[in-house]
Amino acid sequence: MTEKTSALGHLKVLDLSRVLAGPWCTQMLADLGADVVKVERPGEGDDTRHWGPPFLKDAGGNDTTHASYFTACNRNKRSVTINMAKPEGQALIRQMAQEVDILVENFKVGGLKAYGLDYESLKALNPRLIYCSVTGFGQDGPYAERAGYDLMIQAMSGMMSITGRADDVPGGGPLRVGVALTDLFTGVYATSAILAALEVRNRTGEGQHIDMALLDVGMAILANQAAGFLNTGKVPQRQGNSHPSLAPYQDFPTADGSMLLAIGNDGQFSRFCQAAGKPEWANDARFCGTAARVTNRAILIPAMEEVTRTRTTAQWIALLEDKAVPCGPINNIEQAFDDAQVKARGLKVNQPLASAVTAQTAIETIATVASPMRLLATPPVLNRAPPMLGEHTEQVLLGLGLDAQAIAKLRSAGVV
Repeated sequence: MTEKTSALGHLKVLDLSRVLAGPWCTQMLADLGADVVKVERPGEGDDTRHWGPPFLKDAGGNDTTHASYFTACNRNKRSVTINMAKPEGQALIRQMAQEVDILVENFKVGGLKAYGLDYESLKALNPRLIYCSVTGFGQDGPYAERAGYDLMIQAMSGMMSITGRADDVPGGGPLRVGVALTDLFTGVYATSAILAALEVRNRTGEGQHIDMALLDVGMAILANQAAGFLNTGKVPQRQGNSHPSLAPYQDFPTADGSMLLAIGNDGQFSRFCQAAGKPEWANDARFCGTAARVTNRAILIPAMEEVTRTRTTAQWIALLEDKAVPCGPINNIEQAFDDAQVKARGLKVNQPLASAVTAQTAIETIATVASPMRLLATPPVLNRAPPMLGEHTEQVLLGLGLDAQAIAKLRSAGVV
């Protein structure tokens, strides 16, 4: 990430969202250069500021009270604390909404209407506003009023039913994905929808309301598993790390651990067989073609496992890497960040905090994962480290035209 001209540097975003799906969306916009102002509750802030351990460490390596979760999805934003339960706070947010291009919120359906901060109220003030609502179940339907969380959606959508090992093997049973996958995908889909709405606004001059639901996204990202069910009526089942439509496409034991083979076509299978000293497998009618290998995986996989145990993981990778056979280690996260390709791509970034913030928190830098959006002419930017709670309140309010005396009055009244 650089400081070149950014893709969205001309846009202003008001972020009223918390936790992950909404903040992931607004961080993507911020990484592309948009000026994102995050509104948080005075004294408390986003829930994820307190979701620890793990916590950020100070210069001496000691835990602070700042949870690391928040830093995953709030880079490049400015934080302002406003109490929207107070009329003065609502007025400040309405004033901000008149000056922005995009607003993202994840309150319950109708939750902002009582404050005059719903889409219809703000549209009257700013017809060009693109207003993105993120909820568990959407703005309509019998579940619209329910709260929705990633784990619940992974269960309801069927994602957990296809994740994990089968019931009849050790460790079998439904599992959640290791990160909040539905939240993250909702953030990505929301970003795409917002960019589409911006293109529409460029043509029409009008903004619009975007209705993003975790359940909708959870169903959409079932992808080929959903397509298989919808077109055959056959319900997909859990099968560990193997693939329902490809073989061999899973983990294999090696002399010192395990590795991953992701063979997706006949050419790759043939080249593996030659390298492994089993060229006859490539001509065996039971294994000729993807469908045949899937049908006969109960024969193929044990035979392959006998061979894969004869070399270490590193030896297999060295043997196969120049033969276009997808093969790799199964890393933990420490090993992943130590990988040569990860380092070459600069996927870990360290951002220093402002000196005043460092003096207050004893935290000097915050590490985050670089944006994967590699626009060559207008690459992502690194403007700000994830902000401390209310770090930019005075700066933002001064930008609204308030003077120091007015800001002090709002502070004493508990508005900011």
